[in-house]
Amino acid sequence: MTPTHIEHIGIAVKDLQASIAFFEQLLGTACYAVEEVADQKVRTAFFRCGQTKIELLESTTPDGPIGKFIEKRGEGVHHLAFAVPDVAAALREAQTAGLQTIDAQPRKGAEGLTIAFLHPRSTNGVLTELCSHA
Repeated sequence: MTPTHIEHIGIAVKDLQASIAFFEQLLGTACYAVEEVADQKVRTAFFRCGQTKIELLESTTPDGPIGKFIEKRGEGVHHLAFAVPDVAAALREAQTAGLQTIDAQPRKGAEGLTIAFLHPRSTNGVLTELCSHA
C-alpha cells in the first residue's frame, strides 16, 4: 500500500453551516461541495487546500458514527484519508499485514470515492481512510 497523497482530513462538527462559514474565512476559499451520505448518516462539506481537501462531517442523526464521535470526544479531527490507486488491493495488503480493519470490503463514500477504513487500534490511534476514484 503506497499512498499517493493525503486525500483529505475529516473534521467532525456539530453545525455544518456555521463550520462552513468559519472554514471559508480561515482558508480564504469557498466550500465547493455539500453532500449527504445517507448510509453513513452524515452530511459533508468540502474545501480544497492545495492537493489536500478538508472534509467537514455533520451527523444527520445522534446515533450515527459522527454523532457518537462528537458525544464521546467533541468536535475535531475525525480521520485522515490517504489516496491509493486501488482501495481493494490496499485493504487486502493491510489485512495481510495484520492491521485491524473496520471495512471488510471497500464501499462508496462521498464524492463518488471508493473507501475503506482501518481501525485506530492498528494505526497509532488515528482512524485512517483509504480512498480511490476506482
